[in-house]
Amino acid sequence: MYIQLEGQILYYERHGEGDNNVILLHGNGEDHSIFDELIAAFGEGVNIYAIDSRGQGLSATPHEYHYEDMATDLLNFIDALKIESPTVFGFSDGGIVALLAASRRPEVFGRIIAAGANSNPKGLTLSARSEIKKQFKRDGSPLTEMMLKEPDLTDTVLSRITCPVLLLAGQHDMVKEKDTKKMAAAIKNSEMKVLAGEDHGSYVIHSAKCIDLFAF
Repeated sequence: MYIQLEGQILYYERHGEGDNNVILLHGNGEDHSIFDELIAAFGEGVNIYAIDSRGQGLSATPHEYHYEDMATDLLNFIDALKIESPTVFGFSDGGIVALLAASRRPEVFGRIIAAGANSNPKGLTLSARSEIKKQFKRDGSPLTEMMLKEPDLTDTVLSRITCPVLLLAGQHDMVKEKDTKKMAAAIKNSEMKVLAGEDHGSYVIHSAKCIDLFAF
């Protein structure tokens, strides 16, 4: 399905029906299909909204990319569809977007689960940043460039989040563990889990390993 939100057209899929709402946000250069296995693992009583972020999947391509604009898209999406107290599961870029949106309007959200989100580009490992720079030289993509310049989730920004937050990271993540710990310290109502044996996306992309985190 498509929805137009202040000039930005987003594609999304809706699955299930019930009193509990879940929004799924994918990472950089991906689309909603990375959550197919997770969606299939949900039981009854859950409304699931899987969104293609702007310029990715089947959503319209904007003139430029910023995480703040994606956070606006998320808030507009929730308002337009009147989604009450959603649990937002965001992976990588999706986690950044969810945290930014929650810092602006924390009362909108029931819970945020941010998997593999970094507070700024230096929150990524040196090897990860090096690979992203090489990728940008190859593709010149503004989506890739965004990862080299953004986000800027300062302690002040994160401290505005009052809804419950779970920060996830893999043991072998491309996000530095100290960056995840720093974010957890700045968000008062948060907890952090480092998943043994997992890398940045191994427990998220085409995986249902996170299903037990959704307790309603």
